[in-house]
This record gives sequence, C-alpha cells and structure tokens, in this order.
Amino acid sequence: MQNLLAGIAQNNFVVIGRAGMDFFPDPPGTKTEEAEVFTAGLGGSSANIAAGLAKLGGKSALVTSVSDDSVGRYCVNQLKNYGVDCSHVKAVGGEFRNSLAVYETRVKEHQSVIYRNGAADFQFTAADAEAVNYGDFGALVTAGTVFAAEPSRSAAFHAFDLARAAGLPIIFDVDYRPYSWPSPQVAEEVLSRAGALSDVIVGNDEEFGFMAGGLDKGLAKARALAQSTAKIVIYKMGEKGAITFAGDQELRTGIYPVTALKPTGAGDSFMAGFLASLAQGLPLKDAVLRGSACAAIVVGKPGCAPAMPFPADLETFLAAHAGPTEVKD
Repeated sequence: MQNLLAGIAQNNFVVIGRAGMDFFPDPPGTKTEEAEVFTAGLGGSSANIAAGLAKLGGKSALVTSVSDDSVGRYCVNQLKNYGVDCSHVKAVGGEFRNSLAVYETRVKEHQSVIYRNGAADFQFTAADAEAVNYGDFGALVTAGTVFAAEPSRSAAFHAFDLARAAGLPIIFDVDYRPYSWPSPQVAEEVLSRAGALSDVIVGNDEEFGFMAGGLDKGLAKARALAQSTAKIVIYKMGEKGAITFAGDQELRTGIYPVTALKPTGAGDSFMAGFLASLAQGLPLKDAVLRGSACAAIVVGKPGCAPAMPFPADLETFLAAHAGPTEVKD
C-alpha cells in the first residue's frame, strides 16, 4: 500500500487507452433523430480520465493511437487544451479511424451509438509501449477497452510489465464495453487477467459480476481481489453508492444526489477525482467521496471531458451539497 500511495502522490500519471470524438444533440433533451444541431467534445474513457486529472491540477500523459485525419487531430488538440501531454500519441494512416460516440443529453430513453469499426486506438503496439519512460511517472492508469483487440491487448500487458519493472503501481478501470470485444468469454478471461495484475481496480457491480461469471458473484470477486492481489478495489453500485476494499477495510460510501442530464462520463470523472484526491494526501474514504462528487458533476452537464470539474468547480459543488447519502454498514 505504501508504494501505491507514494506513486499516486506524485500526481503524475501515464494513461493508456482511447481518445474519441463525442457528438451530442443540442439543446439537452433532444433526441438524436430529431436534432438539427450537434456539439462536439472529447471522449473515450482513457482520454476523459487524463483530461479529468489535468483539470484537477495533476499531470497526465496519454499513450494511444489516433487516426491521421481531421478527427484524430481534433482529439489531440482537445487533449492539449486540457493540459494533457500528447508526446506519446501516435497518428496512424490507412483505414483506421478514431471512435465516435453519438449520445443524448437525457436520461429517460437515453440513446447512445458508438462507432468502433477499424478503431485507431487498437493500433497501440509493443514498440509504442516501449517508447515510454515509465520512470518519469508515478502510476499507470488504463481502462478495459485497451485489452479488447490486438495489437493493443498484448501491448497493454507489455506496458503493465514495463511499468511494474519501473516500480509504478497499476490502476485499472474495468470499463467493459461489449461492442469492442470478440466474445464475452474472451473479455472475461482477459479482463480477469488484467485485474489480477493491478494494484487498484475500479468497476461497477455488473462488471465485477461479469468477471466472476454471475452478477450475484461480483461482490465476492471484488473482495477476493482485495484480499489477494490488489491493494484497493472499488465496487460501485450506482445509486446505492460504493464499497471500497483495502486490506481488512470495507468502506461503504453514498452518492451525491443530483438531477442527472445524462448517464455518460460518470465513471471516468470518478476515477480522476478519486486519484487526484489521493494525490493530495486525503484519506481513502474522502477520496472515494470526492470521486463520487466529480461523477455527480459530470452527469449534470452536457459532454464528458468538457463536463469534468476544475478544483473550484468541485469545491463549489461540495459546499452546495449537505453531503452524500447515508449508507448502512
């Protein structure tokens, strides 16, 4: 645990995984099929986490591949605008394309369409992983989609090995997206392997249930990981809050109720807020709650990376809310 917290305290993260373009109808509440105006924003789980960390005052570098076209350049420009180091973002030609997410800023009958054919981010290679000087960073962060296809899968596991050799803790957001995987069976095997190599694992009840082979087994899976290989495991349960396992500790935390505009981006913002708070030296429970506050902020605004809070936004939100919902131990 000491090495994990010391690495996070450097507040300097290497983040591996996809960046994409988001389209969302404007104004909020509009159905995609009825829209006349769309707003663009940066998306993709790893890019969102990197942007969230940078906006909260940390340092982050994204390692990924983007398409060698206007959309890829848009993603890079947005990353740079948020303060993310893009020196390890590689442009790839041919028919590879950045992912595109078209989703609505509404909760009721929410629609989300993801385009991932020939995804450029899956062209992350072992050579790309080797080009990173892991000693320059305090911790490695990634999300599960990076493992969904080759060569990205093997490259990501190689990055895990290189980061571990450099003494970096590994932080893993399960982030299971079925549309990116060849089959549920492959996903279960590969995500479980990645989880077993990680110091921090964050996922929701469905994701842990998936890794365990049944929703009713997810909580036991999270607890078992914390008692064997991982230092911290966070088991998120939506409106019911979260259970954080750390050694012999089981911390139950609530959420910050808000009127949500959309369901997207919450997990990425949680991760950024959680890590940024640990980097500030806050206790584990406080870090989880501040991550939950960041998630609440994002679901209450349009967009993903654009909705991620700056420190002043987070403090304003916390000051305006009495506290999280109460949970029973």
